[in-house]
Amino acid sequence: MTKHWRRWAVKAFRIGVGLTFTAIALLNVLGLAPSEVVTRLDSLIYDIRLKASTAEVELDPRILIVDIDEFSLGELGRWPWSRDVMSQLVTRLHDDLGAAVISFDIVFAEAQATDSMDTLDLIAQAKPELASQLGQVQSLVKSTFDRDAQFAEVISSRPVVLGYYFNQDSSAVSGALPPALFKQSQLGNLLLESSRWEGYGANIHALQRRAQGGYFNPMIDDDGTVRSIPLLARFGDGFYQSLALATLRRAMGNPQVIPVFPEGVGDEYGAVDSIALRSADVAMDIPVERGLISLIKFRGRGGPKAGAYRYVSAATILAGGVSREEVEGRIILVGTTAPGLLDLRSTPVNPAYPGVEIHANVLSSMLDGDYKIRPEYSQGLVFITVLAVGIVLSVLMPLLSPAWSLGVALFVLIASVAVNSALYFLADLVLPVAVVMLLVLAIFVFDVAYGYLAESRSKRQMVSLFGEYVAPELVSEMAADPTRYSMEGESRELTVLFSDVRGFTTISESLEPNELREYINEYLTAMSEIIRGHRGTLDKYIGDAIMAFWGAPIPDKDHASLATQAAIDMQAEAGRLNQRFHARGWPTLEIGVGVNTGTMRVGDMGSKIRRAYTVMGDAVNLGSRLEGITKTYGVGVIVGPLTREKAIEFTHQELDQVRVKGKNEPVPIYAPVGKAGELNAEQEAQLAAWHAILEHFRAQRWTCVLENLKDLEAQTGPKALYTLYRERVDYLTRNPPGPDWDGVTKFETK
Repeated sequence: MTKHWRRWAVKAFRIGVGLTFTAIALLNVLGLAPSEVVTRLDSLIYDIRLKASTAEVELDPRILIVDIDEFSLGELGRWPWSRDVMSQLVTRLHDDLGAAVISFDIVFAEAQATDSMDTLDLIAQAKPELASQLGQVQSLVKSTFDRDAQFAEVISSRPVVLGYYFNQDSSAVSGALPPALFKQSQLGNLLLESSRWEGYGANIHALQRRAQGGYFNPMIDDDGTVRSIPLLARFGDGFYQSLALATLRRAMGNPQVIPVFPEGVGDEYGAVDSIALRSADVAMDIPVERGLISLIKFRGRGGPKAGAYRYVSAATILAGGVSREEVEGRIILVGTTAPGLLDLRSTPVNPAYPGVEIHANVLSSMLDGDYKIRPEYSQGLVFITVLAVGIVLSVLMPLLSPAWSLGVALFVLIASVAVNSALYFLADLVLPVAVVMLLVLAIFVFDVAYGYLAESRSKRQMVSLFGEYVAPELVSEMAADPTRYSMEGESRELTVLFSDVRGFTTISESLEPNELREYINEYLTAMSEIIRGHRGTLDKYIGDAIMAFWGAPIPDKDHASLATQAAIDMQAEAGRLNQRFHARGWPTLEIGVGVNTGTMRVGDMGSKIRRAYTVMGDAVNLGSRLEGITKTYGVGVIVGPLTREKAIEFTHQELDQVRVKGKNEPVPIYAPVGKAGELNAEQEAQLAAWHAILEHFRAQRWTCVLENLKDLEAQTGPKALYTLYRERVDYLTRNPPGPDWDGVTKFETK
């Protein structure tokens, strides 16, 4: 009975923890426990979906972007351009090409200076007696050269919208705002939540009073990314329209803007269902979120090459390079993609997205009635979802096996994401899903962790058993899933490494016993650390020799590459050890390393008295033989043919074909010379020259071998390998091998 109640007490505890996670998630949904992780994850999911929906891009022919690009700046000079250039641009677009609306994603914040007026002002200050005569001249010059007045005259009779921006610095106020669409006082007691601003940078009064205006501020999220834009914003008592909304209204004949409040809510509710545009000919409803915000439905990666909108250089327009058919009846947005003019925004689809195209996307959505909406009821819907998922998983998980727990968690997770995605793609609804995903993961992870702790004793026993045979650095990985590993023998493709100290007998005779102990301990420690660092299993020490293998007990498809890199690093470490050994007056350390890959028998082997986790087989024996012939070829590392084939990231030099003791079939042997692609042209040429020498050698072209060896030795200096082959040629010249000679070198010793 005690065990029964203890078991149910444990389950009750696990259910309580799950419900605690659920309560925390519910507080997050209500905004009482905000989490940056949840916010960032929701943003990431939204961005991924947005990118997926912009994979196919269609050109919107209704909107044309006139680009103040690098070409235009090169043709017309640096920005800002003279007002007469802007006048020519507006006249050309409207009068000659028939543009419906011309909207500037630009601020004309300063009056254009006139050199003639400045000169007359200086003369008047210096010669007061000429003031009356100069006054008449100044009036004439102003009427003739006042480019601001001329530009104002041009835009006053044409459908032009000027952009400006808001800021949060009440002392940073410049220019003149256009009239507000409506004021808070006109709404009576109705609260209308919106973004609120303290300052602005607007166009000079002479221009703004002759045209409509719209701000171009987007909403910048905490991660610096633009995902939405406020269609209306508040400054002081007034509500002002965005550039996209102002442009749309100008194209439609300036219909009235009416905030549509939901029925049956109190005055303090603050949100509207939509912004209505109404006139005799227009009846459009634009859905918005709380704060009068609209999500931007990006139609592509942005820019002239993306294909969502046509870009035309401003210089091309002014030069007459565009026909009327290409412009007539279209909405024109004038902006810039030039990096130096700093109007590139970070967006989900592109970290350098042209700001002018953001307004184009909003315009397209309004013209098509195509929006992504975060509805007001999303909080309630997510609250119910979190509550249901949390209760079900909290109660169910403690009753299930680990496999079933995983299955249920995956099902709930996938179902939540699938339903949320369907609402996004099919109903254009943007609903938070991150909090549900994290809740599922939290409950599942806790359940798994608790189960792990409950079963830790049996797992520790298994790990302890393996730890007697397996390298300690791999035990932690094996402990993650002990059921995958067995001490039973099996055949597997592995890579084995043998390392031995050359001339160790001489070394041992030249050192005192304590010095020899330190010498060999330093060597074995350094080499063992390299083997472990490359995920090798340290099999055994055989005197001064080391045996290690890769690919067991933990399978690793890169076993050949890891062993090859370990062998190269061991040679490099031997050089570093020699610096310390020489400083102590000890003999030079030279090692040979043999590496071979093949099918081996791996498992717990030995006698009743002593057993070990090790490898056996012909491939193992060949690895030992390869180490033994490194000195013959004057190289530090020799690898077998399958190692060379598997370790594709290394470039190898073929040394010979050999028939080692115990094997009848010849085996090609190789020395790794570096990472593939890292050899310079000279090294590549030398390697090719060496392989050509091998071809001459096997074809018994002895003269060619000697001549090419001489040329190669002149480039690289003398090498034991070259000497070996020169001696072989000398012998074979005196003792011709005959036509059936296969070019294989036979070794009779181990």
